[in-house]
Amino acid sequence: MEKVVSGIRSTGNLHLGNYYGALRNFVKMQHEHECYFFIADFHSLTTYPTPEDLHGNVKHVLSEYLAAGIDPEVATLYLQSDIPEIPELYLLMNMNAYVGELQRTTSFKDKVRSQPNNVNAGLLTYPVLMATDIIIHHATKVPVGKDQEQNLEMTRKFARRFNTMYKTEYFPEPSPYNFGEALIKIPGLDGSGKMGKTEGNGIYLVDEPKVIKKKVMRAVTDEGPKEMNQEKPEPIENIFTLMRAVSSEETLEFFEEQYNTCKIRYGDMKKQLAQDIIDFTEPIRERFKSIYSDDDYLRKVAEKGAEKARESAAKTLKEVRNIIGFKPF
Repeated sequence: MEKVVSGIRSTGNLHLGNYYGALRNFVKMQHEHECYFFIADFHSLTTYPTPEDLHGNVKHVLSEYLAAGIDPEVATLYLQSDIPEIPELYLLMNMNAYVGELQRTTSFKDKVRSQPNNVNAGLLTYPVLMATDIIIHHATKVPVGKDQEQNLEMTRKFARRFNTMYKTEYFPEPSPYNFGEALIKIPGLDGSGKMGKTEGNGIYLVDEPKVIKKKVMRAVTDEGPKEMNQEKPEPIENIFTLMRAVSSEETLEFFEEQYNTCKIRYGDMKKQLAQDIIDFTEPIRERFKSIYSDDDYLRKVAEKGAEKARESAAKTLKEVRNIIGFKPF
């Protein structure tokens, strides 16, 4: 059985892209592998969260994980900040990470451009903390998107470097995991690019129906096809991609035929898509409302997850300290 680790930053609502990119597969894989799913609240400190934002976002994301189907009795679901072994191993791994290689990472350079007034050390050492999250549980598989592949390669490098420096084979080199299937890339509603919070083009799993309708009806379209069976421009293909994710085959086939015969009415298509998204997200939305209002249940989930994760993390840290040479007298 593979050990799998994955986390999501505690910076707000999860959207359909998150669901199709990972969450639905997490629900399945938790029964097939030893899974550690965590909420990366340490990572969120690279921005400027207030205490209220930080706690509220963690509660929201934890509730959404549970509403989407993560079972805390099966998988290990925890808060990053509940595991004190993580910052200590992060410190130790930072001693073997070099400024030059960290400055060259794409994610760091992107953040320097996007937030030039807050280029903090946490941004620079983000790949080290990510590596720590993974190797502390000796993970062999990590679900990652294209934007995180370089950071996973850094994780492999740090694990390999530790093993070389201390003449050991202690840490495995984790490999990327795409769930063994072609992933659906969920596009945004603005006509280009992927769905994301930063882009402001997302449909969130707990959006109310009227919000979903409003968002979908504002999706970018064009004047319609001029020729039979013509290729779809990106904004239109994006709408069809969303429909492939949430609608029935019959619905999709109907609108494909309408498009190919130049009869399509985008207003009708968007109304249908909005309703299909509402129907698709309703079970998650209703479970979320129930879970989010149950503070006692959330506390028990967090405590149970921390206990399970600390058992694994404490063993790793003890062994790493011994390998490095920190031994009791």
